[in-house]
Amino acid sequence: MTTAPSPTRGTTRSKVGLALAGLLSLSNIFSAFGDTAPEGEVGPPAVVLWAGTVLGIVGLVAVVIAWRTGNRRALRVAAGAIIITALTAVPAFFVDVPAWLKAAAAVGVLLTIASVVLMFSTQRGHATVTD
Repeated sequence: MTTAPSPTRGTTRSKVGLALAGLLSLSNIFSAFGDTAPEGEVGPPAVVLWAGTVLGIVGLVAVVIAWRTGNRRALRVAAGAIIITALTAVPAFFVDVPAWLKAAAAVGVLLTIASVVLMFSTQRGHATVTD
């Protein structure tokens, strides 16, 4: 007889990580609908912007499911969506773009790292020491 894995109860840290992932995903949803780079400036290709929009929607749905049910698969999908989105920002560090775009990419990558670490943090128990 097998039983389905029970949803994990979210800790405060994981809820904060999920909230950050939700905000990151929400900010990505509108990336393809905003203005592209001004004429004469380098910006992300349209395919990257549309991928960010799709990943933002997928990530936001996964965050909502993970928040409401504690589903570990949804947690992994949300983490994967924001990690892939952060990876699309990495080329900004190697091309000639304005400094504020590099700073925005760095903040996004750091927030993604913090979100993933917090999402997968578990409740720490106290170890019993016996002599």
